[in-house]
Amino acid sequence: MKTLFRSKMRFVLIPIIAVAFVFLVGFLVMHLWNYTLPVLFGVSVINFWQAIALFVLCKILFGFGGGGGPRKGGSSWRKKAMARKFEGMSEEERGRVRAYMRSRSHCWEDAADVPEEKTNDGETK
Repeated sequence: MKTLFRSKMRFVLIPIIAVAFVFLVGFLVMHLWNYTLPVLFGVSVINFWQAIALFVLCKILFGFGGGGGPRKGGSSWRKKAMARKFEGMSEEERGRVRAYMRSRSHCWEDAADVPEEKTNDGETK
């Protein structure tokens, strides 16, 4: 019964939290704009709805923070998590994962193709 209640509540709480987040961001953007920019640059004061529109425009122009992919280097916690998963695999499983990833993406690099990192002592990791 608890899981049924939690799943139903999720459909109510997530939209409420999303709307509250948008309103909070709009409020913050409006106050930060009105506090700094009219004094610094002499621009006009904006209202709440203009602040939300400005926030949405910035998200469209500058991105939604999707993180780094293979070309951007990705995040360090993702690399560490993947390294931990690979340590627990046999060599045959690793080969299957590498073959699958190569077939799915042209950006996947084989571990043998990546140059090894060197420590301060000149040893390779």
